Amino acid sequence: MKNTKSIIIASILVTMISLGSIILVVRAGQGKEGAGAPKAQNVNIVDGKQIIEIHAKGGYQPRQSIAKAGIPTILRMDTSGTFDCSSSVRIPSMDISKTLPQTGITDIDLGTTKAGPLQGTCGMGMFPFEINFQS
Repeated sequence: MKNTKSIIIASILVTMISLGSIILVVRAGQGKEGAGAPKAQNVNIVDGKQIIEIHAKGGYQPRQSIAKAGIPTILRMDTSGTFDCSSSVRIPSMDISKTLPQTGITDIDLGTTKAGPLQGTCGMGMFPFEINFQS
């Protein structure tokens, strides 16, 4: 009888842990950009310059942007009460490292970009973002 109770309790615990893991995995996938996510509408062309706007607070939103290659480009970082490591932005391939204000707009001149991905991150490397430049 004692052995049967132990098996039942163990089975219940395994079931609860499994269900909890499934719920966490499903929630982790919600709200993230992926294959089924709508494309970000954060790229505009104003007076012949392409402006890519990214919000920095607890990471970067959107994490993936699509822009046109061959156009002078400004990366506009928007902060609002940002006190975490996303207030420090790095783009290693362009040797760019900027400390952003806690609240405000910071324009970073990317020049005229070539086709391909441009990857950036926070100062600690925890929060990545990518701009895909297309011809």
